[in-house]
Amino acid sequence: MKTFELKAEPRQDLGKKAVKALRAEGKIPAILNGGKIIDLPFTGTLKPGEKIVEIPRGRGIIVTDIAVNTEDVRKLIYTPDIFEINLEINGETRKAVMKELQFQPVKDTVLHIDFLEVYPEKPIVMEVPVQIEGHAEGVKAGGKLSLSMRKLKVKAPYTEIPERLVVNVDNLGLGKSLAVGDLHFEGLELMNAKNAVVCAVQLTRAARGAAAKAGA
Repeated sequence: MKTFELKAEPRQDLGKKAVKALRAEGKIPAILNGGKIIDLPFTGTLKPGEKIVEIPRGRGIIVTDIAVNTEDVRKLIYTPDIFEINLEINGETRKAVMKELQFQPVKDTVLHIDFLEVYPEKPIVMEVPVQIEGHAEGVKAGGKLSLSMRKLKVKAPYTEIPERLVVNVDNLGLGKSLAVGDLHFEGLELMNAKNAVVCAVQLTRAARGAAAKAGA
């Protein structure tokens, strides 16, 4: 996984006016989830931008409201690559990945970013791009290869998550498909439905005609 350096500033004013002013300055409101789990009531001191979100069993999790410069995250957003982000907040660098983007539906500008703090020992779920490798037997026979799922959800420690999931299609015959359940990647758990089709070799008119002549 590639690394990406990013500076963020804590946000304490979360109102609509503050968010609008932030965007006018060329910044994007964001949040860092996945912080420390604490017992409640909390007796420590929160840093700027931090707040506590209650979770079951009398515990809470510390999340941090932040803002990032639009220009700083452009290469992070407009790419299929996955990055391990060194996120600097309050003078401290924390490891994170980008989990979710919220876009303005008309202008397609980024309205909000969700980051997730990560730890080497704690598995996370992320979408990883699929990369097709090889030349399918069915394509050689006149079929057409189609990729139905360009990304798959995987569960693993972030240090084990690859940039791509390489799927070899050499043995994929005409009219055949590969489903999630057919795939295996060492150290990764695939979270999509096992019967979901990842790729297939579809019959074309030419292939149907050739098959009909062969059977005649």
